[in-house]
Amino acid sequence: MNAPNRHELFVLEDGEKGVEVIEDTKIPNAATIKIFKQDHTLGNMLRSQLLATPSILFAGYKVPHPLEPYFILKIQTDGSITPTEALEQAGNSLLKLISDLQAKFKAEFSYKDVEGADGMQEDPYGTLQGGVGATSAWAASVRDYADYT
Repeated sequence: MNAPNRHELFVLEDGEKGVEVIEDTKIPNAATIKIFKQDHTLGNMLRSQLLATPSILFAGYKVPHPLEPYFILKIQTDGSITPTEALEQAGNSLLKLISDLQAKFKAEFSYKDVEGADGMQEDPYGTLQGGVGATSAWAASVRDYADYT
């Protein structure tokens, strides 16, 4: 087919640049940033993180074509920070957010191992097996869904 090999969409070759920054000459405090070997996943996360920053006036991205493995990110700031610095801050805060999420995820699975030690077996669907009144692990838990955030 026309699609390139899957690894070619995400793996940078030796000497290949991952990011290209083009300063905008028509709009003040703006830049167009081309990020190679990435797709909508990173583009949307960066855009939303940038828009959460008060000094960002505009942030948007587009993927020109699904068979081309890059996206274009446009950023305009109020002048208190450069678009490149804003992108770096957004990337660092995303890394922190993802590492926090990973830690919470691992902690929750460690709680699951401890909670399952009461002799009741849980099947893959969350239903407790082992006796009269067996119910789901979620319903048997005293915590509600807000405790998982």
